[in-house]
Amino acid sequence: MIVNENVPPIGSISAKDEFSMAPAGYGLTLDNERWPWGQPPQMVDPEQAMEQAIATLEVKKTKRELLKLLTVGASIEALVEGYIFQQFQNGTFSPDVGLLIKGPLAMYMANMAEETNTPYRFFENEDTLDEGVMDEKTFFMMMKDNNPAMFEFISEKINEDVRRGYTPKAPQQENFLNMQDKPEEEEA
Repeated sequence: MIVNENVPPIGSISAKDEFSMAPAGYGLTLDNERWPWGQPPQMVDPEQAMEQAIATLEVKKTKRELLKLLTVGASIEALVEGYIFQQFQNGTFSPDVGLLIKGPLAMYMANMAEETNTPYRFFENEDTLDEGVMDEKTFFMMMKDNNPAMFEFISEKINEDVRRGYTPKAPQQENFLNMQDKPEEEEA
């Protein structure tokens, strides 16, 4: 038997053909009926899915574990998304039903935490509510370009107030120290 030194031994890592893997998208051509999510969902009514989720949350052990997770810092957003993903994988409901119950389920969990005085985070990222907020300079520049009549009207009103002596005060950062300086009627 003649051994070729340029050919790696069969079965070795160096003998693996780099082009022998499946092409991209091959998994999309396979039949997914063997998975629970490949079958028709067990529930298609969002109200029924929400009722099942609430019933699950009302189980004493589940409720206790949920409140523990919230206390250690897990966000309601992450818990709801995990629940929806798990139920989709199990074939309980489709992703669109999960998205429909996402908001009400999150509010229900937040209410559970409020009722038991459990500290919780609603969103995973602290600045979620600030994303996509337009600053004042951009707002007025866009108004000047897109609605010049409104920009001119607002500019004239501001200039009129300045001529009368009404100058806007710089915003003061809110904290517990300067809250004591406010009169009682402003706090409400």
